[in-house]
Amino acid sequence: MKRQRLHFKLLFLMMAALFALLAAFGAYSVLTYGNRWFASNRNPRVRAQKEAVIAGDILDRQGTVLATTAADGTRVYQSREAARRAVVHMVGDPQGQVSTGVETFQTSYLYGFQASFTEILRTLLSGESRRGDSVTLTADSRLCTAIVSSFDGHSASYGKRGAAVVLNYRTGELLAEISLPNFDPNRVSEIEATAEGQPFWNRATQSVYPPGSTFKTITEAAALRNLEHIDAFSFVCGETPLVAAGHEISDYGGGAHGALDLTGAYARSCNKAFASLALQIGQKRLLQTAEEAGFNDNFLFRDLVVENSRFPVTAADDWELAASGFGQSSVAASPLHMCMIAGAVANGGVMMEPRLLRQVTSPTGRVRLRYTSQVYRTAFSPEIAQRLKSDMRQVVTNGTGRAASVNGVTVCGKTGTADSTENGQPIAYGWFIGFADEPDLPFACAVLVEDIGEKTSGGAAAAPIAADIFLWLRQHQGEIVDAESIH
Repeated sequence: MKRQRLHFKLLFLMMAALFALLAAFGAYSVLTYGNRWFASNRNPRVRAQKEAVIAGDILDRQGTVLATTAADGTRVYQSREAARRAVVHMVGDPQGQVSTGVETFQTSYLYGFQASFTEILRTLLSGESRRGDSVTLTADSRLCTAIVSSFDGHSASYGKRGAAVVLNYRTGELLAEISLPNFDPNRVSEIEATAEGQPFWNRATQSVYPPGSTFKTITEAAALRNLEHIDAFSFVCGETPLVAAGHEISDYGGGAHGALDLTGAYARSCNKAFASLALQIGQKRLLQTAEEAGFNDNFLFRDLVVENSRFPVTAADDWELAASGFGQSSVAASPLHMCMIAGAVANGGVMMEPRLLRQVTSPTGRVRLRYTSQVYRTAFSPEIAQRLKSDMRQVVTNGTGRAASVNGVTVCGKTGTADSTENGQPIAYGWFIGFADEPDLPFACAVLVEDIGEKTSGGAAAAPIAADIFLWLRQHQGEIVDAESIH
């Protein structure tokens, strides 16, 4: 009998443990996937709520109303078309064509799902229409508009598809997220979902591209961590291509850089030197460094939907490994993730989770949510981050990123020119990732320009836009930097 009671007790404890695990998993799922459930158009509860509740406002960090609901129930956006278009992929549209915009992804707040029973009852007793919460973003719509204008202001990026992201690398606040081509949310019905350039697609977060030479930041980190005599590294880049597994590796324009140390190879963006480094590092150790920086992770950020970045788990041969070392092969990353990597270098190796919600306020003025920063991961050791920062500074002062320099701002960065195919045709992408190494200007950016042409590089197409971004940030510093960012 005693043994039987013991068995019952053990069974009870096991059942209790299983229920506790189930409850914990349920809580985790709601916290992690909650917004994704609310964002689904197939959710009947959401459809019913949208018919009964007036959607709350969306504002930027300056208090500019980006979206509101008119008396007739229609959704109204900013009066200036250029401003509406600049933020449309971040804010969303009334038809939900941008599936990851705030209009859709923050449905739980905008349509009052977070209201308490007391709040709902009070509204019912008052006879007033129910209203959703107002959402204030960390972004600045002026900066977003200025970035779009910058794309149009340079010949190498004018009329091109592309993306740009600006983050506070100390807090994770997302200040800008633009995707081109954009569209006017007031004229969504005139645009076909299959229109050329896929205007509804958010290239900043939903598309992944070969990062090209910007990935050399990861390769250098792996070399600094794993190669014993890396400080004595030297490489002679001649006009003869480097051959790996029968494939030739050459540099942009077929040039030769001559004798290089590690800093020089990074600043002048020598493919052959970094292919050689990748072969010395090896697949396993290069993969480890890439994954520590977020590659192959499942991005489940609270405020954003971001496509996962990829690094090959195995390399078929030395060519694939060598090409991975300079951001080709099957390496792919989103502009947002590459911005996070640049920010981690600036932030002593610490990568912050990107945040878009600054504050959520109920219809009665109660603050339902206030921004809090969150560390996503440690991508690099402080020592490696410091060395990367130094070499990224050399890129802007003496290397391929000179066009990103700004008077009065210590800009550090890395250019990239990546090759791929689209619809069976070759296409080139121009990149710049970087940051301001200033205690009172803690911002990182990533700029991507698509289809830049054979004779154009990331240094020519993307770096000038980055310079415009850092200049704008300096000019508006007092309006965008919070006390938390500089302490």
